[in-house]
Amino acid sequence: MDLLNLPLNTLLFFAISGYISGSIPYGLLITKIWGKQDIRDVGSGNIGTTNVLRTGHKKLAIATLSADILKGLIVVLIAKLISIELAIFTGVFAILGHMFPVWLKFKGGKGVATSLGVYLGISFYMGLFCLAVWIAVAYLTRYSSFAALCAFVAGSLYTLFLMTPFIIFSTFLITLLIFYKHRENIQKLLSKKESKITFGKK
Repeated sequence: MDLLNLPLNTLLFFAISGYISGSIPYGLLITKIWGKQDIRDVGSGNIGTTNVLRTGHKKLAIATLSADILKGLIVVLIAKLISIELAIFTGVFAILGHMFPVWLKFKGGKGVATSLGVYLGISFYMGLFCLAVWIAVAYLTRYSSFAALCAFVAGSLYTLFLMTPFIIFSTFLITLLIFYKHRENIQKLLSKKESKITFGKK
């Protein structure tokens, strides 16, 4: 079903639902619940998985990763029951919620895990393709940020051959948002000052 054929209140409901779901700062909540320091005072100050990993607690990082993927995946799967266009529409708002959560004065994460959840919901194979690119690049370079940039560029190119124009547009928009949130990482990569992935003992 085309988005233009859906009632405005339906679009508003899914936009708000997607944003609220995406805006839940699981990295911050999980580290606080387990009695660790405020994740915003660690490393880059980001609330995402990579920064949680910098605390040295792999289990908390895995929990954050899983939660951030699921908050994008679940709302997309629900919206997909109506239409795939509504699903990607909802997914974009979930990503915006994660990146710019009102609860944290619009200072959120970089959107990688949530975007992956959205992609998995839209197309399992597209999500799997992005994940495979991320793993390969991260393994070879040890740069999480560079791996993320490569993965979502690859994901956007994937849609050119298999998806509708609105999904193509949406995935390129998501890629632009990912690049925007990684702008400091890009500068560090260019100056060879970007931190590499490290693994804690717990």
